[in-house]
Amino acid sequence: MTDHRAVLILGATGGIGSALARRLAGDGVRLGLAARNGAALDALGATLGGAPLVLDAREPEAVERAARSVLERFGRLDGVVNCVGSLLLKPAHLTSVDDWDHTMSLNLRTAFGAVRAAALVMPGPGAVVLLSSAAARTGLANHEAISAAKAGVLGLTLSAAASYAPKGIRVNAVAPGLVRTPLTAQLIGTDALAKASAALHPLGRIGEPEEIAAAIAWLLSDEAAWVTGQVLGVDGGLGTVRGRR
Repeated sequence: MTDHRAVLILGATGGIGSALARRLAGDGVRLGLAARNGAALDALGATLGGAPLVLDAREPEAVERAARSVLERFGRLDGVVNCVGSLLLKPAHLTSVDDWDHTMSLNLRTAFGAVRAAALVMPGPGAVVLLSSAAARTGLANHEAISAAKAGVLGLTLSAAASYAPKGIRVNAVAPGLVRTPLTAQLIGTDALAKASAALHPLGRIGEPEEIAAAIAWLLSDEAAWVTGQVLGVDGGLGTVRGRR
């Protein structure tokens, strides 16, 4: 049975964004695929279909225009997902002000833009899914900037869920652990690094993009119609569990 929903994915060409796009497209969901890299976006769109939208998700007005474009093209807008993000592993004393601003912009400002666009454009009911991190809820060394940004996403999720519940717009977040994507390649580039990273997770391995995509897809679905203001940890236990040693 074809799923006629329409969903806007910000950061659609990234590891998690592209995995989500493939999953939703396989279910027949109509997609607005947004990213900065036009060539990568065209390649993804050629494979999956959908509407390629070249934009900088750090600009809320551009995100709003993309949301309106999806609504106009498909006649509906059922979901907005923000998969835009970055990774900075530095202690505070080695983090420049530019590093800090860049991290906040890519992770928290883009999340704000997604919520704002959904609130302005989505007729409702519908769903917004943001990406936080296990690092937002667990003290990990050298994560000061990214932890602060992703913790901001958690606060945004909770407040927006309260604000837009009367409109039927659900707002939730997924908080992954370390996931195997191009963004994290530097952290798992050797067997030793990969083994050390896996050992941080009680389940003993690194996550895969498809596992995060599955959680996002569920939060977008009617099966999660009574779920809002929640943060779903998909992290191998990193955020809450201490494994045996």
